[in-house]
Amino acid sequence: MEVSRNYVELWGVADAEPVLSHENHGQRFFKFPLRVERLSGQTDVPVVVASENLLRRFPVKARQPVRVVGQLRSFNNKSGQGSRLVITVLAQELGAGDGGSFNRIELSGVLCKQPYLRRTPLGRSICDVILAVNRHYGRADYLPCIAWGQVAGEVVRMSVGDRLSLEGRVQSRTYTKMLDSGPVERVAFEVSIMQLTDDEGEP
Repeated sequence: MEVSRNYVELWGVADAEPVLSHENHGQRFFKFPLRVERLSGQTDVPVVVASENLLRRFPVKARQPVRVVGQLRSFNNKSGQGSRLVITVLAQELGAGDGGSFNRIELSGVLCKQPYLRRTPLGRSICDVILAVNRHYGRADYLPCIAWGQVAGEVVRMSVGDRLSLEGRVQSRTYTKMLDSGPVERVAFEVSIMQLTDDEGEP
């Protein structure tokens, strides 16, 4: 039986106080940015969404080291404001961090867009894919993933409908979008694939 996997673990520092995100079935959810440093010195700032009940058990404050365990989620933003595909980390556990940084995601799903290979100006291979990861209750998350180098060469040989299991990190990047009113800076979130794995998480 093919089982989808969606596991995220982040250690970082809360960049702001949680603010109201949305309500669902009478439950309020709050969001906050989490700063996670890379070894290179760059910083990823994924948005963490946590239920009010979870935040009651572990209140998050700005500049507080936090450990988050959960899932990467996506939804289509139909408001016309901001990105069309919104990517967040749904927290299932919150706890105290140690001040260090950690960023790991494990995914297993199905390719729903043909892998596209391109090259950087320096000639490095990059492959972009969209991975559909099923939830337990019939919906799916559509998660943009990017592979580099040798891993990109493996991914580009795959086709729509193929199962892909991976280990990587949740990363953010800033880009400029041209609107009628002028250029607007936005942040995109994606999964940077470190290695392909089998469905049990083994390389």
